[in-house]
Amino acid sequence: MVKILTAREMKEIDSKATSEYGIPSLILMENAGIRTVEVIEDLLESSQSKKVVVLAGKGNNGGDGLVVARHLMNAGIHVDVFLLAGSDEMTPDSYTNYQILSRMSRNIFPLQVEEGLDRLMLALLSCDLIVDAIYGIGFQGQMNDFDSQIVRMVNWSKAVVVAVDIPSGVEADSGRVHGEAIRASHTVSFALPKIGLLLEPGKDYVGTLSVADISIPAPLLQDKNLKTSLISEAMVMYWLGPRHPESHKGTFGHALLIGASPGLSGAVIMAAGAALKSGAGLVTAAVPESLLGVVDAGWMEIMSSPLAESKQGTIALEALPLIEGLLGRASACAIGPGMSRFPEAPAILHSVLKKAGIPILIDADGLNALAEDLNILKDHQVPVVLTPHPGEMARLTGKNIEEIQSNRIAVAREFAQQWGVTLVLKGNKTLIASATGEIFLNITGNPGMATAGSGDVLCGLIVGLMAQGLRPLDASIAGVYLHGLAGDRAAGIKGQRGLLAGDILNSLPDIMQQFER
Repeated sequence: MVKILTAREMKEIDSKATSEYGIPSLILMENAGIRTVEVIEDLLESSQSKKVVVLAGKGNNGGDGLVVARHLMNAGIHVDVFLLAGSDEMTPDSYTNYQILSRMSRNIFPLQVEEGLDRLMLALLSCDLIVDAIYGIGFQGQMNDFDSQIVRMVNWSKAVVVAVDIPSGVEADSGRVHGEAIRASHTVSFALPKIGLLLEPGKDYVGTLSVADISIPAPLLQDKNLKTSLISEAMVMYWLGPRHPESHKGTFGHALLIGASPGLSGAVIMAAGAALKSGAGLVTAAVPESLLGVVDAGWMEIMSSPLAESKQGTIALEALPLIEGLLGRASACAIGPGMSRFPEAPAILHSVLKKAGIPILIDADGLNALAEDLNILKDHQVPVVLTPHPGEMARLTGKNIEEIQSNRIAVAREFAQQWGVTLVLKGNKTLIASATGEIFLNITGNPGMATAGSGDVLCGLIVGLMAQGLRPLDASIAGVYLHGLAGDRAAGIKGQRGLLAGDILNSLPDIMQQFER
């Protein structure tokens, strides 16, 4: 499991490395600079002139840049250093490195004066590589006009750009960019990746990401209080694997899907297919009785159950006794795919949550029903998984979509903890929030998966994994990861533009096979 950090968490780790382990902060700065130099030397290997420009701000990020400059000079590389702050503004460690460097070189130039910009422009035109050490992970908001002008000059340059820890102008916790930001060719992040390096739009400024070991003690990087992680193949491999020879269909659980309505029966068909292909031993689709033939035609392998329906063809309250019986025979249930919005939907959802003794996944129109009365969640006695897209999340929280998208991690974490659920917030870099505040960020998938039915496939995949005995949180993590892999495989064959949910579904068996070895 790879942890990813906020700026505050990284600063606390740095502080503990010094206070608890006695590692001087100057040593950490030295290590950061050396690791960055190792990346730079590889990048300059084929360069003839080997000219480097280092842009250093007033903070410790600037100090890292000064260490980089010193080691490059010692390696015989021509380095011009441009300071965006006076020595009296520097942090103590940065000032120490400034003093060392100023005794070694006269190629240190202040940028606070107009002629400094002219000199910088000439240097940028002739250099091979630029080191961005202007702003570090503590940066938030928008940089001033002068610094913005420098960033634009760097971005106009044709030189390779290496960002120290994070591209200047990108917020470490969110990936947000307000105004200008360095467009790096390479970013060297220290100890662990920062969240903003992995989220759009920040990710688009990172270039190739390297994570460098600066000798932070391992226990600090493995602290259980670090609650944000990347989903990895190893995590999913741990939960999946070869099946025991003595298994039978009952061994692998019974997934129940409740949903469908006129014109939307395909949602349940897609979800049922994904539950089957996830490896669930049995799958039942409970749908309005007039749609039974349509659903039966979708998959020969599923069982179906006709539910009493309203005049509009939606599930009627009279279906609740039968639904209760179905819940008693299932291992996990998903409610909502294709269900549509109708007045009785909240009451049906409430009854399912109240009567169920199995994990429940709420998706699509089930989420719309929930948004009408969130107090429905107060009565749940079983694990609940919610799988909203940003629009559904906006309805659940009362926030607008822009607020959701600009604070995805914080919004998801707060909601999951408040209501005691596992929350799968779909979208680019789908994330899973646990009821205890953990966040798991997914990096599989592609834009082609933004297509009708893709969410239904994910719904069926997760409920199928829950039916097989995975904890709801684990099933959500694995389901999201596998769903993205299947989408990537399908896009590799079909392309992204013409990708269909059925293509993702059909790629699942090949993806699942990778985890059986």
